[in-house]
Amino acid sequence: MAEPSQHSVDLDLRLVWAFTVVAEHRHFGRAAEVLRTTQPSLSRQIRSLERQLGARLLDRGPQGSRLTEAGEVFLPLGKKVLRSASQAITTTQAAAQPTRITIGYLSGLIVTSAVRELRRHHPDADVRVQHVGWDDPRTILFEHRADAVVTRLPFPTDGLRVTILYDEPRALLLPRGHRLSGRPSVTLADLDGEPMLRVKDFAAEWHAFWRVEPRPDGHPVPDGAHVENIEDKFEAVASGQAVAIVPAGIGGFRPDLILMPIVGIEPSRVVLATRANDTNRLLVAFTKLAQTHVTEPAPRPRAALTGPMAPARTGGGAT
Repeated sequence: MAEPSQHSVDLDLRLVWAFTVVAEHRHFGRAAEVLRTTQPSLSRQIRSLERQLGARLLDRGPQGSRLTEAGEVFLPLGKKVLRSASQAITTTQAAAQPTRITIGYLSGLIVTSAVRELRRHHPDADVRVQHVGWDDPRTILFEHRADAVVTRLPFPTDGLRVTILYDEPRALLLPRGHRLSGRPSVTLADLDGEPMLRVKDFAAEWHAFWRVEPRPDGHPVPDGAHVENIEDKFEAVASGQAVAIVPAGIGGFRPDLILMPIVGIEPSRVVLATRANDTNRLLVAFTKLAQTHVTEPAPRPRAALTGPMAPARTGGGAT
């Protein structure tokens, strides 16, 4: 095996991380906000990394920043270095602390009972729980930020072991007073011509499922509001910019929104995702517990599903 060179030893991982954030946002200001630093400080970090590498990585312009040819080459390599470093730390810690597991969960998917049982059966284990976003869970798992993630399909599953936990119907989220708000339920045909939310930078596979596109009749799905993140959808729907298809168990939203059953579409599938080759004994135990303790939420009273609607219950709804 080749020995690491002086250059590889000198490479500052904090600078590499800063570069990947700038490359992702293509804007120093937004990247500085994410990194909780100032633009001048971030600029100095990038220049320092460029000096270490002997190559210019980014060009700044009035419309933001763009990767140079060298930057395009270094970006995937830098991400690989960060993943390797994270895995080295996690693997070493796991060797020193073999009774540790981190469980990620998507908003609205309740893992409390399964985690409680895991801690009861393994009182000496370090069981950690963290909220995760709607992003591809592979990133979280492969970077060893979590050992298991309770989330929703669809997402690419290569390299993962996926255990199905339950199916949850999908429903239509719309503003009070909408033309469809007085119905007990709707079909896809009723949604023809209705603008639907689109979330910035989310995968085409995600949009295809949650917008149901293409539609069975071939009709296009008009774009409504484009939101920066999934949490902004309530405001966009309430203000009449679009409607949205969401999990039927969604909770904690505003009383000026209505949740209505959709007839004739497949449900949302809730799953437990883990690394395919992970044999952590706690992970095996949690997988068994999740299959019995992470279950579909109790059905809502019908009055809470259709308009006029009482305020939704809090806690336990996906965002």
